[in-house]
Amino acid sequence: MSEFLLFAGVFALVLINVPIAVALGIAAVAAIIAAQGAASLPNVAIVMYQGATSFPLIAIPLFILAGAIMNTSGISQRLIDFCNALIGSVRGGLAQVNVVTSMFFAEISGSAVADVAATGPVLIPAMKKQGYSGPFTAAVTSSTASLAIIIPPSIPMILYAVMAGTSVVQLFVAGIVPGLVAGFAMCGLCYWYAIRYNHPAGDPFRLARLWRSFKDTGWALTLPLIILGGIFGGVVTATEGAALAVLAALFVGGVVYRELDWKHLRAAIVDGAVQTAAVMLLVACSALLGTYLTEIQLPQKLARQMLALSNERWMVLAVLNAFFLFIGMFLHSAAAIILVVPIVIPLATAVGIDPVHFGIIVTLNLAIGQQTPPVASVLMITCSIAKENVWDVTRANLPFIGVLLATLLLVTYVPAVPMSLVEFFYR
Repeated sequence: MSEFLLFAGVFALVLINVPIAVALGIAAVAAIIAAQGAASLPNVAIVMYQGATSFPLIAIPLFILAGAIMNTSGISQRLIDFCNALIGSVRGGLAQVNVVTSMFFAEISGSAVADVAATGPVLIPAMKKQGYSGPFTAAVTSSTASLAIIIPPSIPMILYAVMAGTSVVQLFVAGIVPGLVAGFAMCGLCYWYAIRYNHPAGDPFRLARLWRSFKDTGWALTLPLIILGGIFGGVVTATEGAALAVLAALFVGGVVYRELDWKHLRAAIVDGAVQTAAVMLLVACSALLGTYLTEIQLPQKLARQMLALSNERWMVLAVLNAFFLFIGMFLHSAAAIILVVPIVIPLATAVGIDPVHFGIIVTLNLAIGQQTPPVASVLMITCSIAKENVWDVTRANLPFIGVLLATLLLVTYVPAVPMSLVEFFYR
């Protein structure tokens, strides 16, 4: 009964527009006082501090800062120009440029919000100018931005690894194949739309233009190699790789391209600090709630009840997918991971689901949640940039959501898709 009152209190607070982090903190403190008395309050600050200072979590503000620097230093624009020179000449090429640019940007930032903030203001007006409809343009931009949390590095994967106690690097490796599958499937969908609706081709392909763009973008293209190569090669940890991303972005944007002045750097730091504060407050409050739930053994009780209904792994996976798809409609990805993963991970472990495999399943579910109203954080930002109606864009986005759903089913029931590289390199 106490568990029901706890979660009912959280949702009641959220419904009256109390920030999720504050709602979690209030509910957790109230539950702790009710169970242990006011004498337990001095431990609250200690638990919150310890929860927010885990070493892997330091990667989050660093990747956020790296993405903010790239947005203000000309790196994002050069990536777009290179992708346009590479594939912009095919039928519907600018839509495919949108997809491929997001795949490149995903390898640096780890954030779908950073992706759409960087590419949306450039690609959306360009696509509309070429005759693409507004809803389709926004749908492509929004759905492809969510590739940023599937293709490594990924901020939600870092949060999941901390909550589930598993390897960040193995999660990153497991995300490579699903991310590429989803990205290339979206390219194919864009080409099908181009044929059916006679979308325009861009400028004719010219090798000289491609070479010129490659030379101009060369330093930006080295960023994924430096970051992911260092992490996967075992030279740096994921957290150290995030610090390397910041240094590389500063060097390329400030020294090589000379477009990062003090004004833009200050704006990037402020933007990164604001985003980080929101995420880390959520982490700290969820640590407090997680401690209480562990003490009352809610995760273990839930696992026992679920196993009493069915211990078939495929059925448990189906139920968990439906559950995450549902909560993804109402919670931001960070909140969903922090609030739910500690509760369901014992269930996943009990039926023999690898924590790394389950992490990719959770990430894909939440990538879909970024596109499905009412919350749909990435979709809402994209619609704001594109100045399009949310429901019109949602209808246009359904085929792209279908691609993500198909990728989710493939990853869920064919574990070799995400896990083959992990098994090859680490096991």
